[in-house]
Amino acid sequence: MDAQLIAFTGVAAGMVAMPGADFTVVVRNALISRRAGVACALGITGGLLLHTALAVAGIAAVLAAVPALFRALQLAGGAYVLYLGIRTLWSVRRPRTATGEEPTPRTPHPLRQGFVTNALNPKAPVTFLSLLPQFVPAGAPALPRTLLLALIVVALALVWFPAVALLVDRLGRWLRRPRAARTLEGVTGAALTVLGATLLLEAG
Repeated sequence: MDAQLIAFTGVAAGMVAMPGADFTVVVRNALISRRAGVACALGITGGLLLHTALAVAGIAAVLAAVPALFRALQLAGGAYVLYLGIRTLWSVRRPRTATGEEPTPRTPHPLRQGFVTNALNPKAPVTFLSLLPQFVPAGAPALPRTLLLALIVVALALVWFPAVALLVDRLGRWLRRPRAARTLEGVTGAALTVLGATLLLEAG
């Protein structure tokens, strides 16, 4: 493995692990169940595969060159993340049933939720477009190298996000206690709401 590939792997690992909407949505779903958390993680990886295809095909260049298109996607992504945040915060306030348990809210399928959250992030394809060329050696064929770099990002996500889901599920005995669950649900809801509002403000 050459030095550039090692450097890129380190940079990509930091990007993937950085807390954001993807991380928060995985934690939220993992609190529901291990299956939901892993499904959401796989959905996020599917979104990254979409961005990989866009970057390699060069379509991401169009997104970067047309501000109106970028803004429209940013608005859609921000609105969706904001919706998830408000929905989560609202669920914290839902009443308990007569048995003391909370009614199960109707939520989007975790796989679809993860995919849409990542796919509607307009910064992802632009990041691919701006970062990948920096690690293509001069004179090397661009397409196979770019594809390899993009697949490294997808592979890292495929390891990281399911690991987060499994860790949250493993700690579920404590995290799912009524008070802890409500606190964590409130924190994730607030984080999603802030992230969604930030995207909308940036698009404005």
